[in-house]
Amino acid sequence: MFSWLARTASACWGPVRRYARMSKDEDDDDPLLWSRDIERHSAGEFSIAVVQANESMEDHSQVETGPIATFLGVYDGHGGPDASRYISDHLFLHLIRLTRENGAISEEVVRNAFSATEDGFLAHVRRTREIKPLLAAIGSCCLVGVIWKETLYIANLGDSRAVIGCLGRSNNIIAQQLTSDHNASMEEVRQELRSLHPDDSHIVVMKHGVWRIKGIIQVSRSIGDAYLKRPEFTVDSSVPRFRLSEPLRRPVLTAEPSIYTRVLCQQDKFVVFASDGLWEHLTNQEAVEIVYNYPRAGIARRLVRAALDVASRKREMRYADLKKVEKGIRRFFHDDITVIVIFIDHELLFSPNSSVPDLSVRGFVDRVGASDFSLLDVVSANGNSTA
Repeated sequence: MFSWLARTASACWGPVRRYARMSKDEDDDDPLLWSRDIERHSAGEFSIAVVQANESMEDHSQVETGPIATFLGVYDGHGGPDASRYISDHLFLHLIRLTRENGAISEEVVRNAFSATEDGFLAHVRRTREIKPLLAAIGSCCLVGVIWKETLYIANLGDSRAVIGCLGRSNNIIAQQLTSDHNASMEEVRQELRSLHPDDSHIVVMKHGVWRIKGIIQVSRSIGDAYLKRPEFTVDSSVPRFRLSEPLRRPVLTAEPSIYTRVLCQQDKFVVFASDGLWEHLTNQEAVEIVYNYPRAGIARRLVRAALDVASRKREMRYADLKKVEKGIRRFFHDDITVIVIFIDHELLFSPNSSVPDLSVRGFVDRVGASDFSLLDVVSANGNSTA
């Protein structure tokens, strides 16, 4: 298998088209790697980096900053980019709307923002199914973090992961995973699925050495994947990849997020949010040690580079050679990878930082503009800015 991959990659080690408007430094000219080295948010600084592997970029991501709160999202699509792009365009806006209606951010507000996004995407699938029927088979993992005053809210669907770096008693950095991986490779996920579907002996199936739900998909929670949630979205059975062994009787996937709330303390130094492409190659502890031991500027890019170095060594390649492999073929070596590192400066947690701009950063597409966080000014003015 590897010899075939090596021959295929070697054939593509010619000049690679460079993306416009993509950040690059002198010693790192990977044409598929994009980053913003350091920016400010309401409680510190953040760094973001993305590398593409698929023919179409399926990871979408965003950071939204304002003087009273910070929002970030990592959306790891599968089957295509449609669902992850939709989440990037809509979930944050739903959060803002619901926060204004409720007067504060809360777990319920975050959960309802996920629900509204899921409902909106399924409605989009329904409207467009005649012209794009396979949209019913496209979905996305969804990892969201919100810092609202001194509280961190995290909501997750799928196997992207948030890991916090905490300072230990000996000033060593300790990794603590804040999210659960909703992936059939996890025994607890398989047990959960079997308990929810006791009459379905094929709810999880080992296929080609990998546990999959209905023999098709690994993640058990997502936005989209409509054909695995509602019978009305059945995909043409002539497409083997999405063929169900029997008609869908009830949903086998869910869009109900796991939500975690943490009041940030002095020992909490930063949080790494990343799609599973990073965690495939780095452990939680390896990631936080890299963040802790290197300068903030460019730290997300450094994490991506560390993962790519590991991916290269697994294929007995050099990273210099991997950089020459084109998108699409590069998926044989690593997945799309998105990393956001959010640093927590505790002196900023308890007071609005008026010098922080309302900034919206979209990963990889390199779109930067004003954020809609300004819409929450009325909430802050009313004194309802605590959860």
